Amino acid sequence: MDKLRAMQAFIHIAEEGSLTAAARVMASSLPAMVRTLAAFEAQLGVRLFNRTTRRISLTDEGRRHLDSCRQILAALGDAEAALSADAAEPAGHLTITAPMLFGQMHVAPAVTRFVQKHEKMRCSVVLADRVVNLLEEGMDVGIRIGALDDSSLVAQPVGHIRRVVVASPAWLRRHGAPAHPRDLLKANCVRVTDHAPTWGPFNDHGRPLRLAVSGNLEFNQNAPAVQACVAGVGLGSFFSYQVAPFLKTKQLRTVLEAFEPAVRPINVVYPHARLLPMRTRVFIEWIRHELREFQT
Repeated sequence: MDKLRAMQAFIHIAEEGSLTAAARVMASSLPAMVRTLAAFEAQLGVRLFNRTTRRISLTDEGRRHLDSCRQILAALGDAEAALSADAAEPAGHLTITAPMLFGQMHVAPAVTRFVQKHEKMRCSVVLADRVVNLLEEGMDVGIRIGALDDSSLVAQPVGHIRRVVVASPAWLRRHGAPAHPRDLLKANCVRVTDHAPTWGPFNDHGRPLRLAVSGNLEFNQNAPAVQACVAGVGLGSFFSYQVAPFLKTKQLRTVLEAFEPAVRPINVVYPHARLLPMRTRVFIEWIRHELREFQT
């Protein structure tokens, strides 16, 4: 029995959820896949899967051994890649996903520079304000903002962002800066309707505070809402990166800094189960370097 191939077969069966799908991924036949799994279980002396006519699921022993097999094959892949990493140029196709506005402002320019440097690479970028399932949608790398719920992904921290409340200097001169988040209830707030109906949670002396603000202008996207705040319509609540250019030029100012919620992490994520090809490893290091401004 080829133990390394048996490990690969075991991982694919676990990931794909069926022997048939795993056989297709490995360009093998179903009978060959059945024999490989049976020989692997016999060699280990344990049952790795519970099998019925309709489904296949990992046993407790299978779940424990799955992580071990992934680590072994990943270590082997790293060792082989290290031999040629200095001499080889990354090549092939890479698919990347990121949030819409963050992707437009930061990820897309970084990917553009990446393909300019590595001409053998071909990248596809999908920008979407939803949680893209990397495995189901065939993505290699994702940029995520916020807490991660999917334990099947490996996450490498890039930095963090803040949730800030902003207004134009002209609006603040006319109306004054709010001293407490509750002052927002009396102010004209520019809202983004695709987000939560409340602003917050603000950190009100250690207690979370959410507020149902109101105003005379709302959008379903952040960019025009930011522009409305720059124009002096009212206050807005955005992620710090969304308003950073206008803060830098002093077209907007932050308020209520003492009440800001906890920062949100930015992570580069990729599927735990996959052996990372060199092109993916090179891109991950590239994007982490490109997004280094968010580490402060």
